[in-house]
Amino acid sequence: MNLDICFLSAKELAHKIKNRELTAREVMEAFLAQIKKVNPEVNAIVNLNEEQALKDADLADKKLQAGEEIGPFHGLPIAIKDTYNVKGLPTTSGFKPFKDNIAQQDDIVTERLRNAGAIIIGKTNVPEFAAGSHTINKLFGPTRNPYNLARSAGGSSGGAAAALASGMLPFADGSDMGGSLRNPGSFNNVIGFRPSPGRVPSIPRSGLYATMGVQGPLARSVEDVAFMLTVLAGPDNRVPLAIDEPGSIFEQSLDIDLSEIKVAWSPDLDGQIPVLPEVQKAVEESAKVFEKLGCQVVKASPDLTGAEEVFQTIRAHEFAINHEATYKNFKDDLKETMIWNIEKGMNSTREDVARAGQLQVEVYNNMRNFFGEYDIFIMPVSQLPPFDVDLEYPTELNGVKMDNYISWMQSAYFVTVTGSPSISVPAGFTEDGLPIGLQIVGPHHADLKVLQVAHAFEQATQFGKIKPKIAE
Repeated sequence: MNLDICFLSAKELAHKIKNRELTAREVMEAFLAQIKKVNPEVNAIVNLNEEQALKDADLADKKLQAGEEIGPFHGLPIAIKDTYNVKGLPTTSGFKPFKDNIAQQDDIVTERLRNAGAIIIGKTNVPEFAAGSHTINKLFGPTRNPYNLARSAGGSSGGAAAALASGMLPFADGSDMGGSLRNPGSFNNVIGFRPSPGRVPSIPRSGLYATMGVQGPLARSVEDVAFMLTVLAGPDNRVPLAIDEPGSIFEQSLDIDLSEIKVAWSPDLDGQIPVLPEVQKAVEESAKVFEKLGCQVVKASPDLTGAEEVFQTIRAHEFAINHEATYKNFKDDLKETMIWNIEKGMNSTREDVARAGQLQVEVYNNMRNFFGEYDIFIMPVSQLPPFDVDLEYPTELNGVKMDNYISWMQSAYFVTVTGSPSISVPAGFTEDGLPIGLQIVGPHHADLKVLQVAHAFEQATQFGKIKPKIAE
């Protein structure tokens, strides 16, 4: 019974609670039992507040019985990424000196989830300060991949994705600068959606007009991603770049006619990035799926020259601003890659940052022109399958040495630079049973179209239905 509840879609669970087919208490008890069973090995959820979760579930049931108005997520459990604030819970960012850093107020996404009726049960594990795509830190340790506990769950939303894959949560929130929603989606066989900047408003920490980092949803189906966006998306006057469209646009049907959709695909951005053969093969097989769905499919790639310099420069600049006080007060506690990234930003010149800004305009325009010819672009999410959990980061791909701890994620962060909405959808498994995701990219602000195309691919392939054995 517990497993049946834990692997229902979030949308179906919400429907059953609303129609009193299940109580919020029953749902909460099922997920807490799954957490008790699986989390000791996977280590996805941290700072779990079980007692308060059950109290909140009982309160949700009383509200429903009293006929009070309820939100769309009424009674659904969720744990918030541990870089974002939940009033009354620690926001540790996976950093030991911050283990008692109790949040005084909710962040925007937390606020919207609460107002929609979701019950916050704790936090999800992250790399230290969400830096890097491998979820490990000195405070809580590594999050392990549910499909193989010896492998990485990705990051930085690795705790969220692993919890989803193993049935510990019905849906999850995350954030993405260089792939932190998409890479964990790929590594854990779930959906990770990076929306257009401003679609899900969050107050940037390095400036009101920063666009590299976004918040967004993770789920086990594209339908649940759209369901989450009905609440998470929409303007907020605290965020000047927030897109002025209501979340209700994501209530539209995900079923569309694909015969007029022109899909470009590339396994390696026309040689711009190194990609392991198993991943390239998955992208090629995915292109064939789109052909069968009736799309016009062409092998082609945008010119993303300059994306590397843009991302590395702007990221370092933002790290230097965001983490200046931490660097000054806790440098000895920081991991080496954090120190490297902060110091890289400190050593950047005005000319470096200005040049990166100009280059980003060129990269954006190259992608915009590319989407003048094609509707959708498909490519790898990650350049390799999940790697050894004890490896800090991959240092070499296909004989190409990686320059630093994030270079192996170019397939994700090159897309970040373009501002395009992009999604990771399950696309198969390696011979060893490790998940591989497909990245589906659309034009700026075409978030709904990306979801509709991803939904068609998901329905045609059904890879996301394959659960990890540890969850059963």
